[in-house]
Amino acid sequence: MLNSKRLWTTTILLGIAFDILFWDKTPGISFAIFVTLILISGIRVLAEDGIRPNKRSLWLLLPIGFFATMTFIRAEPLTTFLNYSLTLVFLAFFAISFLGGRWLDYSLSDYVAGQFRLMGSALGGGLSFINKTRKEREHSEEYRQNGEEREAKKFVPIVRGLLIALPVVAIFAGLLSSADLVFAERMDAFVELFRLEKLPEYIFRGIYILILSYILVGVLLYAARNSQDEKLIGEEKPVLTPFLGFTEASIVLCSVLLLFAAFVAVQFQYFFGGQVNINIEGYTYAEYARRGFGELVTVAIFSLLLFLGLSSITRRADERKKKIFSALGITLVLLVLVMLASAFQRLTLYETVYGFSRLRTYPHIFMIWLGALLITVVALEIRQRQRAFAPAMAFAIIGFAATLSLLNVDSFIVRQNMARSAGGGELDFAYLASLSNDAIPALADAMDDPSVSNVTREAASASLICHWYQNEYRFKETRPWQSFHLSHWQASKIYTAINPLDGYTVSSDDWQRHVTSPSGIRFDCSDRFTWD
Repeated sequence: MLNSKRLWTTTILLGIAFDILFWDKTPGISFAIFVTLILISGIRVLAEDGIRPNKRSLWLLLPIGFFATMTFIRAEPLTTFLNYSLTLVFLAFFAISFLGGRWLDYSLSDYVAGQFRLMGSALGGGLSFINKTRKEREHSEEYRQNGEEREAKKFVPIVRGLLIALPVVAIFAGLLSSADLVFAERMDAFVELFRLEKLPEYIFRGIYILILSYILVGVLLYAARNSQDEKLIGEEKPVLTPFLGFTEASIVLCSVLLLFAAFVAVQFQYFFGGQVNINIEGYTYAEYARRGFGELVTVAIFSLLLFLGLSSITRRADERKKKIFSALGITLVLLVLVMLASAFQRLTLYETVYGFSRLRTYPHIFMIWLGALLITVVALEIRQRQRAFAPAMAFAIIGFAATLSLLNVDSFIVRQNMARSAGGGELDFAYLASLSNDAIPALADAMDDPSVSNVTREAASASLICHWYQNEYRFKETRPWQSFHLSHWQASKIYTAINPLDGYTVSSDDWQRHVTSPSGIRFDCSDRFTWD
């Protein structure tokens, strides 16, 4: 039986910590601190009742720690979203597999069902725990006879002590406030907390602290009682009994294979054949690259889902049919890989012609990990370990999100576009100015890079100036320690070092801001630069 007082005390303290870290503050290092507090407090409170996590579950602490840390290191929007989301997802996986540790054996059904069971426990587990605790106390003879009297004896001295202490503390506080003006200001701020007009705010904060505490109790109860993983979905018998005939499934796969083979043949003839073959058909290389990579990625994803779906519902009575079906599926995946390579090449060409952006960098990285997942699917099909697809997909998602964080997307875009500009390409400096604080160190480096042209260096400087004015209010605001963000801190440090930039003038008209460089080039912060 879990210790009720210890469990509720721990979760209420976590709720208070949440209020201190997040109330009226921009998220920063606070999220990583709160995740750390949840893990340490949760593991400890359960360990005190003899409940310890499975060693295999502890491996989940690695992605949790990585993504939680990256929330206050990277500021690029998609990277930030994935870091927050995956931290919460893997925290849930840790709770689901706390005792059993079989998260690597989960199927997709286990992951989904486990999430729903955990949510059910978060919503109803605390209430059932309260009822169970109350019933156990009511059955205790000692509690019924002596409980109220014992509680009263504990409570009366506390009240008496507070009544004596209050006037004594008030007298000393008045004297100390008269002795020190700074202390007097702090005391005034403390007294300000108890103003009646703030009562609704305190009530609201108290309510969400209790709600958060209640949810955490349900999560910890699930980890302590229902995370043994004794039986996994579909481990003994399949969730869905195969009902589709082998012939029907083979026809579907063969039909798709013929279509994909025809498409791949065109790719080899025209796209992989080079620019001359494309021009024969009346297309420029850039026009051919502009279209299709999004559609090809979609085809790859749906093809994977088609194969996995048919694999689950197709009857394969003998070994011969199993081998034929696997051969068809593997051929399908191999053709999809060729199509994915075509999509990757299209995107690379598009980036070469038009430069890098977030919406071009995301699929660039995504296709690499999708390709790795497709190769893994082939290996799993050969070894007849289709159940391992779910953890393989989880690792692919981890790889994609971790790559975005480690690459530093906005900084990567700046470096690539600066290198492209050095080779004669046009530089969209206004787009660089619209990126997050992650881009500032790379822009500052480009501003002093002697290997690029003077125009490119001035464009980098103009990007920094435009970025500053677009985000000026954020850099001037005073941030509490809970809102510390490494990317914001680095950007502020760089702006302090380079501000003002000699020779650059800033002007505004019709809500548009312009930056004029020392050589006389005028840069419009909302558009590409123009020559005067």
